[in-house]
Amino acid sequence: MNQLSALPIGSEVPDVTAVDQDGNLVSLRKVAQNGWVLFYFYPKAETPGCIREAHSLKDNYKQLLDNGIKVYGISMDTVEAQKKFKENHQLPFTLLADPEGKVVDKFGVPKKYGMASRQSFLAKEGKIVWFNLHVNPDGHAQEVLEVVKKIKESS
Repeated sequence: MNQLSALPIGSEVPDVTAVDQDGNLVSLRKVAQNGWVLFYFYPKAETPGCIREAHSLKDNYKQLLDNGIKVYGISMDTVEAQKKFKENHQLPFTLLADPEGKVVDKFGVPKKYGMASRQSFLAKEGKIVWFNLHVNPDGHAQEVLEVVKKIKESS
């Protein structure tokens, strides 16, 4: 397990690219420049906790979109595994494949047994405004919506 530290609040989203489930190159810094973006890291596609987390986000996706939040799921799975996961569960958001762990490392997400830990980072206008290093897969979407609401109220 590596001992990187998570990106602190106020950090710029790293200038790193990953391939989405359809083979397209995605620049994380670029997609984070405007509005809100949730980058959620999960251990492995098609495993019970990851399925529950993906469904939490899927079931609340309209609310997330209504609050201007784009969602990107990231794991160290292959492009093919991400595509299958997205199709099997009709996930409405983008999944990024990071088999070499480049994105995982840039965000400071620990790896265990060759998989990313379950962590989330919320960016606004290209900067990290919140993170959770111990995500509960079942209540993830509600937690993000509450955080965004609090941030909007305080600004």
